[in-house]
Amino acid sequence: MYDELTEQDIKKMEEEIEYRKLVVRKEALEAVKEARAQGDLSENFEYHAAKKDKNQNESRIRYLERMIKTAKVISTDSAEDEVGMNNTVTVYFEEDDEEEVYKLVTTVRGNSLKNLISNESPLGKALLGHKVGDRVEVAVNENYSYYVVIRKIENTVDDGSDKLRSF
Repeated sequence: MYDELTEQDIKKMEEEIEYRKLVVRKEALEAVKEARAQGDLSENFEYHAAKKDKNQNESRIRYLERMIKTAKVISTDSAEDEVGMNNTVTVYFEEDDEEEVYKLVTTVRGNSLKNLISNESPLGKALLGHKVGDRVEVAVNENYSYYVVIRKIENTVDDGSDKLRSF
């Protein structure tokens, strides 16, 4: 299984890896040393907490490196008048008689609370490649789907300000 990532996603991951290796790792090792110097390790909460932080940092580094290694790089290019990656899309939900605005991003930056929807989500998959005015069926599962109408597409520049999700 691979993740679809843009060049910008990979660049952000590489920056995070570098920061974690050069800054966070150094701080975590120092915290472990300081806690170890306090004596009896079996009852030393600071030591166990410092070890846990160090291990979480190393785990995040491995996770990001594996994501980059196994990633499928996708393009952010799309036609001027169709929905593509990093586009901001105004969508009309027929069932609810409401409009919502979403930005289409990769799964590592998806955040539904900030209206950043993944290209692998049901809505994201349905919108990709469609044009203003298209009525699109969004299949949530085999038993339920709904229709949306694309009202507006804005080609937005990916400035990398969307944060990567951490797991």
